[in-house]
Formats: sequence, C-alpha cells, structure tokens
Amino acid sequence: MTLRALRQTNDPQKAQKLIAGALPPLLASVLQPAEFKAMYERLLLLPEPPPMARLTKTDWRGALAVFLIVFLSTFPVALPFIFMQNVPRAMRVSNAVAIVMLFVTGLAYGRAVGRSPWRIGLSMVILGAILVAITIALGG
Repeated sequence: MTLRALRQTNDPQKAQKLIAGALPPLLASVLQPAEFKAMYERLLLLPEPPPMARLTKTDWRGALAVFLIVFLSTFPVALPFIFMQNVPRAMRVSNAVAIVMLFVTGLAYGRAVGRSPWRIGLSMVILGAILVAITIALGG
C-alpha cells in the first residue's frame, strides 16, 4: 500500500512522510532528506506489486511450524485430562507436567545463552510453582 501511495504522489514531503512511516522510528530519525529522495527514486523502479497478496509456500510452512509448536507444547499438558477421570488430580498432574516442561525449557535456554542451565531451569520451576500457587489460590 505504501508503494502504491508513493507511486501516486509527486510531492517530495509527502513521499518522505510515507517512507518514514514505513520505517522503524529510530531508523527514520537518522535519515537525511537526500537519503529519503534516493529511496523514493529506487522504490519507483520496483515492479508493480500484485493486486492481491498471495500466500507462498514459505508462508504455509511457517503457519504449519507455528501450529506444531503450539500443539506440541500444549498437548502434554492436556494428556492427564484424557487419561484420568478425577479432574482435580488430573489438574495437579497437568501442573506437574507443565513445570517439568518449564525446567527442560530452562535447561535448553541456559545452554543456548551460555548461562548456568541448572540455575535457569530451577528459576523456571520456581516461576511455574508460583503461577500454579496463584492459580490454586484463585480457585483453579
């Protein structure tokens, strides 16, 4: 939409405002008028965008990846409710599964950022236990 608006204007000030609005504020604040003009001229050389946005193969793969991340991270927490008849007990088992998952995630995160995996994992467990305690206190 910004490119179409740029193509329809001949006013350099309006073109600069359109480009600045499409950029992160910090980046737009350091650009000089000549740089905006150069961007405007290069943007006009781009081919006409398609009239309607289309989903690409990469978009579909990204959507599938997000779905799998959400599904695979919540499914283990839901399993106790599938296999157990006693709902309060299933809730506590589900909480325990979530806390174990937080610990494993904390270990992996600690390794990835070069910190103590055990310390990060235990911090995540403490955070999870606090959240479970608050949930129980609120009636959950």
